[in-house]
This record gives sequence, C-alpha cells and structure tokens, in this order.
Amino acid sequence: MTLTVADIAKLQDVQEYQELHWEGSFDEYLDFVRQDANVARTAYQRVYDMIESHGREEYIDSRKKLVRYPFFRDEQNGGKDAVYGLDIPLMRLVNALKSAAYGYGTEKRVILLHGPVGSSKSTIARLLKRGLERYSRTPEGKLYTFEWRLPDSLSHVAGSNVFRSPMNEEPLKLIPEAWRKKVFEDLSLYKNARYPVMLEGELDPASRYIFSELMEHYAGDFGKVMQHVVVKRLLLSEKDRIGIGTFQPKDEKNQDSTELTGDINYRKIAEFGSDSDPRAFNFDGEFNIANRGIIEFIEVLKLDVAFLYDLLSASQEHKIKPKKFAQTDIDEVIIGHTNEAEYKKLLNNEFMEALRDRTVKIDVPYITKLDEEIKIYTKDYSTGRIKRHIAPHTLEVAAMWAVLTRLEEPKKHNLSLLQKMKLYNGKSLPGYTEDNVKELRKEAVREGMEGISPRYVQDKISNALVSEKSEGHLNPFLVMNELEAGLKTHSLISSEDERKRYRECMAHVKQEYEDIVKNEVQRAISADEEAVQKLCANYIDNVKAYTQREKVKNKYTGQDEEPDERLMRSIEDKIDIPESRKDDFRREIMNYIGALAIEGKVFDYRTNERLHKALEAKLFEDQKDSIKLSSLISNVVDRETQKKIDIVKQRMIRNFGYNEESATDVLNYVASIFARGDANKS
Repeated sequence: MTLTVADIAKLQDVQEYQELHWEGSFDEYLDFVRQDANVARTAYQRVYDMIESHGREEYIDSRKKLVRYPFFRDEQNGGKDAVYGLDIPLMRLVNALKSAAYGYGTEKRVILLHGPVGSSKSTIARLLKRGLERYSRTPEGKLYTFEWRLPDSLSHVAGSNVFRSPMNEEPLKLIPEAWRKKVFEDLSLYKNARYPVMLEGELDPASRYIFSELMEHYAGDFGKVMQHVVVKRLLLSEKDRIGIGTFQPKDEKNQDSTELTGDINYRKIAEFGSDSDPRAFNFDGEFNIANRGIIEFIEVLKLDVAFLYDLLSASQEHKIKPKKFAQTDIDEVIIGHTNEAEYKKLLNNEFMEALRDRTVKIDVPYITKLDEEIKIYTKDYSTGRIKRHIAPHTLEVAAMWAVLTRLEEPKKHNLSLLQKMKLYNGKSLPGYTEDNVKELRKEAVREGMEGISPRYVQDKISNALVSEKSEGHLNPFLVMNELEAGLKTHSLISSEDERKRYRECMAHVKQEYEDIVKNEVQRAISADEEAVQKLCANYIDNVKAYTQREKVKNKYTGQDEEPDERLMRSIEDKIDIPESRKDDFRREIMNYIGALAIEGKVFDYRTNERLHKALEAKLFEDQKDSIKLSSLISNVVDRETQKKIDIVKQRMIRNFGYNEESATDVLNYVASIFARGDANKS
C-alpha cells in the first residue's frame, strides 16, 4: 500500500492543534481570566506550579523530613536528564522558587547554582527550561499574549497590518495601571488567584507606542483601540526563542550588551525616520525573548562588568534598559550557574558585592550516596543501550570509588572512609545511630564540593568498553584499571597528594570488591537452602536454651546437654560479634523472634540480613574443602570437582546475574585469593 499525505495527516490531533493555537478577542480573554485567575500568573509562579504539577514525595532521612520532587526524574523524557541524589539542593531550589511565587523577596534575586564541574547544574537548568516548554502546552500551564491587527488605513502605525507583541506581553498589561486595581477586583482576580497578584509595569516600548498612537487616533476611546487586539495562546520554546532564553558569555573583547537587551534595526530607520523609534528596534535580546519564562546564564560569573549592571536591574527591579529607550519591565526567572573557581573570584572581587547581595546561592555538590551514584551509570550503560554483558558490581565499584573521593575523612578515629560511605548509604553499623550520621554530615561542611566528577568515570567506562581486553563482557577489573591509570593525566588534579589520596580510595574499593565476590562465591557454594535451614534451626535452638538457661536435647543420643557454645561462636564470628557482645546479640535474636510471634509471623532467617550472612559463611567454611575451589587455578581438575564447580557457576549466573565468562573470571579470582591465603598459612 502506498503511503499518502492523507495517511500521514491522520496522525495529527487537529483539536489539540486548534487549542494550542487559539486566538480570540480581548473580551474572550477576560472571560478566561474570570474562570481561571491563574492564567495571569508570573513566571516564578508558573515555574513553581510546573514542578509541583508532577507531585511531591515526603520521606524521613536521618530523622529529618525531606521532600523529593518527581519532576527532576525527567520521566516524560525517558529519564534522559534525571537528577539523582540531590534531594536537599533541589528542595532548596524549589523553596526559593516558592518564595518568589508568593512575592517574599527571592523574585528579586538571581538564582545561582554553584558547584564543582559535572555536578548537574546545567542539567537542572535544562530540565526547568524544557519542563516549562511542556507545561505551557498543558491546560494547567497555558498562558497568552497578543498582537495588533490593523486595517490598511492604520498600517502605518505599526509599519504593517499585523504587529505581534515583541516581548510576548501579558494581555492584561494593556489595561492602564491606574485602572488595573478596579478591573482586577471586578474579575475577582485578587480573590481567586492562587498567589498574590503581581502584575506590574507597563508594556514594552513598541506595544506602548502603538497603543498610544491608536488612543490618539480614536480620541481616547479604549474600547475602539482594543478592537485591534487579538489575544493568542503562547507556547514557550527555546528553539523558537519564545519565553526561553540562554546566554553564554564569550571572550571579553566580543561581549556586547545588545545580546541581552536588543539592538537597533538599521534597515527600518529609513522607514520610520529615527533610531529611537521603537518600531525600528529589534527586541530580540535574551532578556527580551525570555520574558514570561526563564533565562539561563551559563557560567554567569564570566560576564563582563557592563553586563552585570543589566543583570542587577533585571533581578532587583525587573527592568532592563534597551539602547535609546526607557527602562522596560520584564517578568522572568533568572537562573545562572557557575563552578567553584569562578565563585572564588567573585568572593575576592570587591566590585562584585552588588551581585553577591542579589543572588540566592544554591550549592549543587557531587552525590555522596552510593546507590544514587550507581543510578547515573546504570542509566548510561544499561543492557538496553550497551549490547554487551556488564558483569555484576562493575558499575558499583566505579560509583564506590567516585563517592569515596568526595568524602571528607571522618574525625572519629574508629570510623573508616568506607564505613562512612556505607552509613551515608543507609547501612547500619554497630555503635552508630541516625544521630551519628547527622553529626558526620554536619562536621563535613564542604563534602561533595570536591572529588571525582561523574564525567571522568563515564569516560573511563567508555574506554574500558572499547578496550581490546574486554572480550565479550566488561568486568570490574578493567574499569578499576582504567580509572586508576587515568589519574596520571587527569587535568583537574592539582597536586600529587590529591592523586595519592584517590589511589588510596581505589585500594579501599579493591578490598571491598574482594570481600563482595568472596561472599557471593560463598553464597553460591552454600546455596543449599535445606542445609542453611537446618543450621539455622540448630543455632536458634542453642541460642534459646542459652538465653533461658536451659539445656538442649541431643537428637542423636536423646540426652540433655549444655548449649553448643562452639557452634554459636563459629556462626557469630562470621559477622564480627565479639565475645563481649555475644549475650546482647543472642538476646536481640530472641526478642526479634518473639516480636514476630506476637504478630502471628514465623521467623525466617532471610529476613535478618546479618544472621543470613553468618549462616552462609559458616556453611561455606564447612563445605569449601569438599569442592576444592583452589583446584581451579591448577591445570588438573577431576570430573567430580568440575561437576561441583559447574553447579556453583550456574548458581552465580542464576542468582547474581553473571554470564559464563564473568562467572569463570570471578571463580578464578576468588580461587586465587584462597590459594594465596593457604600459601600464607603454610
């Protein structure tokens, strides 16, 4: 069947198109405002509502109530620009926007995202811009502007029959300021609006000029003037430069303030006779086109001082000064971002005090929570995107190293950097409470503002993927080698001490990875559920007898005997329960079982992670000699041993996500560890 234009046309939603491109009279717009006062929101109010429209999730972290905003997951774009692990900075950002929406003061400030390179500052700004574009196309986020439609007899007023508002002004600004309070009361705007009504200022110079000329033509008859106004739905778009502006400073010699506030259209001077005629001016600077929406300043602190004056008045007074014209009112969210080095320059520059005073600084640090850092690399190197097997823990060790480089050494001498990372990640350690974790965060003031960027890690994972050594799959060894080797030439490492610290972090990661895979192999070997269940039942019987000062019946002899201390300690040693703490641990287990019984539940060793780990480790110790894992590194493996090894390998593939090659690598690696341990013992 031949595809035709008619077939393609069926894909279009005509009704949606007509709604998005609605146009009508000023009277019809007044009806819209009467029905929904929020149509006339300010830019800050609209941006805040846009974020809230995606919902909010409240949760408790270290006894502190936090809010997570699903908007920043970028679900509508498939999570491409999702921001992970920055709930607190994002909460501060949204609070600043909320304050601005209610007119509490931050609407007169520049929102400055500050942090190290690669910490998601640009991504956050991009999410806000793209989100506002989408929001303007929804019924909840709709907004309107206007254009002048003039007959031929009046086309000389605008220079053409149709003249759109060059700064996409709010139609209600056509109402003279002296009349607005009465009009807004009649429209019930003050009563029905979600936020305080902050519609202030006058029209842009060009629209104001046309309005004045028409008022003069009709001898002050406002009603006749408004017959030439057509209100239109406004769809924000960065690509079309409508309501979304982006400014990136160039070198100082090429910076020109007209890029922000517009410039004279020299071709139209001959038509209108003066370079101060607003019809001969292009209101196409970034401040002009971003009116009603957002303007993003990339590396804002690299702006020339002359530009900063424009920025100061734009933030504080919501006004800009186009060349040859009076100050012009604007309504837009001003958001900038800068890195550490540029911000330090700002602090040391006395000429920048005015800017410092007009900024709301929001620190955007690197992620310090392991699970959140892993999400970054999982998103980029998922099986859907990478058509190669990535061995378990490959991305985890990369994330682990990145997080460790960002953490400050704990002041408590009995706490290692690795343990601190685990506490931050929600793991529990003996002797540490949620209050201790809060203290750790408080004492590390600059934590997350230094360290390794996710970009560096991504680059090295990419290198490992294309390396000749990665035959068939990518494993943690390749990635760790790439990460460490790259430190020699890392452009952002400023001292040898820093490089040395990063290498020490890698040593911690290698040791942790060794412990992880040893544990997995242990679990694969001791994966006999029935054997673990029997061992658990035996342990619980003995613990119950011990805590209640009773004896245990020997199932073979039928005689009552003292609890088997050797058995209990052999299991407890596997999870580092010292002799002095054994009574506490045993009581905890019995209390846990008792609490379950009260709720009508049966105890299952799998629900107690520490006990589960201890049981598997004990079972592994009892069984490893029968499997002779160390024989893997020799050339001779008997048939019976090979059969047992194959069973272990299949368990690793089934239970932990390995493939044939990566499971073999890990088994060989763990075998070499045990062989090394046996050699050291001898």
